[in-house]
Amino acid sequence: MANTSTRTLRLLSLLQTHRYWPGPELAERLGVSARTLRRDVDRLRELGYPVQAQRGVDGGYQLAAGAALPPLVIDDDEAVALAVGLQAAAQNPVEGIAESSLRVLAKVVQVMPVRLRHRIDALRAMTVSAGWSGGQPRAAVDPGVLTTIALTCRDTERLRFSYTAADGRHTERHTEPHRLVSLGRRWYLVAYDLDRHDWRSFRVDRLSAPQGTGARFRPRSLPTADAATFVRSRLDDLPRSHRVEVLVNAPAERARERIGKWATIEEIDPTHCRVHMITDNLEWPIMALGTLGADFRVLNPPELLTQLHDWGARFTRAQ
Repeated sequence: MANTSTRTLRLLSLLQTHRYWPGPELAERLGVSARTLRRDVDRLRELGYPVQAQRGVDGGYQLAAGAALPPLVIDDDEAVALAVGLQAAAQNPVEGIAESSLRVLAKVVQVMPVRLRHRIDALRAMTVSAGWSGGQPRAAVDPGVLTTIALTCRDTERLRFSYTAADGRHTERHTEPHRLVSLGRRWYLVAYDLDRHDWRSFRVDRLSAPQGTGARFRPRSLPTADAATFVRSRLDDLPRSHRVEVLVNAPAERARERIGKWATIEEIDPTHCRVHMITDNLEWPIMALGTLGADFRVLNPPELLTQLHDWGARFTRAQ
């Protein structure tokens, strides 16, 4: 059984994750008797936490909402997840979100214990943002996996892990990790594969059991300008549903400012540019092009033009 202080903090953490906890379930999670649970609840109340109790067979506990609620308690993985989310929000193009997220992130990191700050700093330093890749489904990634990889990148420590390819094949990989790349809703590891003697990008949600080997290495030079460019080049080589090409009646610089993170912009002349996107969902290019505030002509694919006409007709019918 954990000591009283540790158990009390654990109880507080559990109460903050659920609206209502049945008493027997909460006692089981803490590994204590119902009587000990009641004493721990009383201790939280003495500290100022508004814990409400419901008596009877279906009795249980919940933490009441209140303006004067004391500070939240979160565990290590939750703290890492919070920092990852704030860092992603700091790259959000929505006005006001980025600045606010950076302020909150600075405050959160400042009050973290050294062991957590060590992990977060590595993750922030070893992550490259490549902007948004439209149409991708959300891929769940364990924050602990991200920080393990980030630390090996930062410390130039060789990394072993299991990997599941798109066709379901499972392999064991021995790599020299370089950088994490945040691309849309997915994370990628760019690393030199020691068994295949070549650079590779790995989807982190397909990666499991990462473990540093303790062996250090001398960093190699990437074959591209940076890790984000490397990941994009590999994705461009994959078969995708649509390669979008649009002629826009706007300066290239203006297009880059608004959608440059998500598209390749080619300047034609001072007032025209060509926009290229690769996507498996045509809804995203439509929304992106709408933010340009300029006329445009679809060169490819024909399906995009058809979908634009459908959207236009729907918007026209709106009252």
